Amino acid sequence: MGRTGLFFSTLAIAVGAVMHWAVSTTGHGFNVSTVGIILMIVGAIGLVVSGVVFATSRRPVGSGKHTFDRQATDAQGQSSEVHEEVRG
Repeated sequence: MGRTGLFFSTLAIAVGAVMHWAVSTTGHGFNVSTVGIILMIVGAIGLVVSGVVFATSRRPVGSGKHTFDRQATDAQGQSSEVHEEVRG
């Protein structure tokens, strides 16, 4: 829902604002101004939800440290266990 949701929510708000304030036509059985208000409300809700999803998906997970356990052999043929901690 990230950037696409933010874009379409902003677009819904803009279209709803145009329908509410710039269009004065009324259809049979519905009012264009009311549809504009509904679009602005739905767009605002979508903007908040998309913003929350986008913000939480960009949060780093964990401490950013990676640990590796491996076996190393030196020049004399001695092997030893090595534990490495790398910041990512």
